[in-house]
Parts: sequence; C-alpha cells; structure tokens
Amino acid sequence: MSADILNVALIQTRTPAHPAEALEHARPLLMQAASNGAQFILLPECANLMEARKEQKALVVTGEDEDVFIRGVRDLAKQMRVEILIGSAIVKSGVDEREHSSSDSGSAMRNVNRTLLVNTHGDIVARYDKIHLFDADTPDGKVYRESASVKPGEQAVVATTPWGGLGLSICYDVRFAHLYRTLAKAGANMIAVPAAFTVPTGRAHWEVLLRTRAIETGCFVLAPAQGGSHADGRVTYGHSLVVNPWGEIIARLDHDRPAVLEAQLDFGEVAAARQALPSLRHDRDFSV
Repeated sequence: MSADILNVALIQTRTPAHPAEALEHARPLLMQAASNGAQFILLPECANLMEARKEQKALVVTGEDEDVFIRGVRDLAKQMRVEILIGSAIVKSGVDEREHSSSDSGSAMRNVNRTLLVNTHGDIVARYDKIHLFDADTPDGKVYRESASVKPGEQAVVATTPWGGLGLSICYDVRFAHLYRTLAKAGANMIAVPAAFTVPTGRAHWEVLLRTRAIETGCFVLAPAQGGSHADGRVTYGHSLVVNPWGEIIARLDHDRPAVLEAQLDFGEVAAARQALPSLRHDRDFSV
C-alpha cells in the first residue's frame, strides 16, 4: 500500500465506567478493524472510561502508566502491528495542581483529557491534552462543567505518522476554527476529532461542524464517537464519520451503537483541494 493511501477504521463505542471493562468492550472492535486491513485505528473521546460522577471517577482514574485500558491498547497495537489513536483517556495530570475556591476547601487534583497516539511497536509517540473544555447548559436541560475536574491543555499538536501530519483535537475543540487552521498550517493533512457529543448538540451541529473544519483546512477529518446510554446517565450521539478535504462525507454510521467504520484516504485529494481553494495561503492582517 502506498504511503499516499491509508486504510483507516473508526471505532464507535459505548464505553463503560471502568478502564478494565472499557478494554474488554473495545478489544473485539479493534481486532475486527485490524483483521479487515486497517493500518490506523481511531478510538473516541473518553475511551478508557465514561464516568462523570465525582466519587466513582476518583476510584478508577489513574496515571497514564497505570491505566489498564492504555496498557491493553498498547499491547494490541504491538500484537496487531497497527497504529492506534486513543481518542482520549481520562488520566491524572501528574501535576499537583489544586483547585482553591470558597465552595471547596479540600479540593483535589484535576485530571487531563488526553489523546494518545500509539505506534506499531506499542510506544506512545504523541500526546495532546484537550484545550477547550465543555462547560455548557444544553437544550435538554443538562449542565456540563468539564473544567471542574479537568485541567485544560495549552499546546496544539501535529503528530508525525507514516502518512503525514495528524492534527489532534477532542470534541468541543471542533467549535474553535482557529485551532484547525493552525493545525493545517503546521503540516496536518488529516485531523482527528474523537468525541462524546451530547444528543441535542449532535443532531444540530455534529455533521456541519466536521464538514466545515474539513473544507476550511483541506484536510481529511476523522471523527470516532461515543454513542448511546452510559452508566453515569449520559447519552451520547454516535454517528461517527469521515470527511474528505472537499467537505464530502465518505463514510458514516447512522446510529449510536458500537461498530467499526472503515474508509480509505487518498492524500492526493488534500493537494487537489488546496490547489482548487488555496485559502490557507490567503490570510491577511486586519483590525476591528
């Protein structure tokens, strides 16, 4: 297979609330994707656990090196000789950063929501901590405050892969167009958007945002998603999809069930889209 052609697989999961259970949930899907010829497999956001309840989360979140899901995926990547993107894992930040507020005098260390790129040797070769955290009151009456337990990242990342630059982002990041333009200008020819979108925002915005990010960057956009009802009461949208650099959806799941979504990327399409619409070269300074 040419380095200009890539067989990808996106894993849509309904991740449980414990890393060990999450690994057993994801393992057969990962193995199915590899057996079907995928060279690069992407998992969604919160792939190691879906748990928003503070007390329960505190019992299962560990450091990156101790997390059984991360260790298991690294072993699988090595065994199957594929690259795997852990769309994100919730792990301890490794920094003794304490929250200090009048409402929480005992405050605890925050976690990070971290993407991990694992190569065919099982090594972690890139990391990205989610920059934009989901603090929102959604139309269904739910309140989300990701920043209460997660420390935001500060560094955009374009990872090196055998097929070119991979821009890293997570879920709510997709609403911040400047991040994606930065990733494209820094060498990305594909961008990952692993997610755990809510159902109301997913129905309204998921597809249009992902297509827009592809169009404005001239990149392939790869968006593996969580889907369905989770142990902590959250319900996620699913509908994983792949968008080409012209903004066309070339693969999609039309449901929220666990599944494997396969696509073939031809990176010649990146050059063609950017030649036809060279907007990445047309930025100008302006004032307001």
